[in-house]
Amino acid sequence: MNVPGLMISAPASGTGKTTVMLGLLRALAEDGLAVQPFKSGPDYIDPAFHLAAAGRASFNLDTWAMDANLLDAISAQAAGAQICVGEGSMGLYDGVATKGQTAFGTSAETAKRMGWPVVLVVDVGGQAQSAAATALGFKNYDPDLPFAGVILNRVASPRHERLTRLGMERAGIKVLGSLPRRGDLTLPERHLGLIQAVEHPDLEAAIAGYAAFLREHVDLEAIKQVVAASSGPAGPSSAALPAPPAQRIALARDAAFSFTYPHLLKGWRDAGAEILPFSPLADEAPAADADLVWLPGGYPELHGGTLAAAETFRAGLRKHAETKPVHGECGGYMALGEALIDKQGTRHQMAGLLGLVTSYEKRKFHLGYRQAVLQSGMPGFDAGHALRGHEFHYSTILDEPDAPLAQVFDADGNPVPETGSVKGHVTGTFFHLITGEA
Repeated sequence: MNVPGLMISAPASGTGKTTVMLGLLRALAEDGLAVQPFKSGPDYIDPAFHLAAAGRASFNLDTWAMDANLLDAISAQAAGAQICVGEGSMGLYDGVATKGQTAFGTSAETAKRMGWPVVLVVDVGGQAQSAAATALGFKNYDPDLPFAGVILNRVASPRHERLTRLGMERAGIKVLGSLPRRGDLTLPERHLGLIQAVEHPDLEAAIAGYAAFLREHVDLEAIKQVVAASSGPAGPSSAALPAPPAQRIALARDAAFSFTYPHLLKGWRDAGAEILPFSPLADEAPAADADLVWLPGGYPELHGGTLAAAETFRAGLRKHAETKPVHGECGGYMALGEALIDKQGTRHQMAGLLGLVTSYEKRKFHLGYRQAVLQSGMPGFDAGHALRGHEFHYSTILDEPDAPLAQVFDADGNPVPETGSVKGHVTGTFFHLITGEA
């Protein structure tokens, strides 16, 4: 695979890079180009927005969690595309510090590996020429990183734009676009970041608006020239995506359960597994003939009453768990537990397959990469296997009486208390699986 591309990044979160990303994906697609989106880092919300904007499934590239073979297999998903566009996570150089590394798992690292020049989205609110010092610092921080230029965001006036451009000109930084400040161009958010794409009240109109806004204020031809000058990753890959944990997989899929990494589902399907979606919120039971039930993460805390009343779902889940495996991640793990307490303090009965009790009334922020060594087997992996994943939630454990599933560590090797649980055929983790280590 040798499809050229670029990386949309920023100095920090909240600067507008997702809006730029979605508008750019749609504008390039409207110009008749086959655009392959990617997301750098562990994000399971943005790829659904990318799919809606580009019409092609988006995949995560994670240089901390994924080995070279998996990165090659994922980059190969761009076959048939003409342009790749990656969206960074957090700031361009934000990552983890493992074994002395200072830029490990960063968007910059992804861009270098893929051969993509960086376009930095800079929020220039409250400054003018000084924004050039920020941009110059990002350009010079890693001289080996290809740096294409900047898109100025939240520009207040023509005078503000002129002064900011003068600063960028003095610093030798190319300005590829200048976006006026507009409050209606923000995407709705909640505590994990953006709302899910399926929850947006009018996503198509929003993306079309972003594309029109970018056409008016960004030099798309210059962007295309940046892409054309990039190298793209080397050659085709014979590496495979992760193998499925079972042949017939009943996958919970609705507004409460949707956080699954696209490369996992693609790998499962490519290997011939059948994905059998069902909706707990619609009180649907998993397929009776499924080999495995998998409950992804999501927002069960927003739907506690509905899940507590979903008797058909819970009965089907319990029946399956008598003889066959059930696995839950984060929100799915909480739904397998005894109870979930929402932020108002209301206790909702969950499936009761595990003894876990969690609370959003007593919020605690959990965020970061996870390394796990299984003490018991879980679907797709035997005891002793090492896994890599990511944890991101605000729930507090009030009770976790079952046997621990794994020894779990953060990216620096420090133990974390959220070990997951195992009871009979049922397993659960607070981390979202990215890959099993080779």
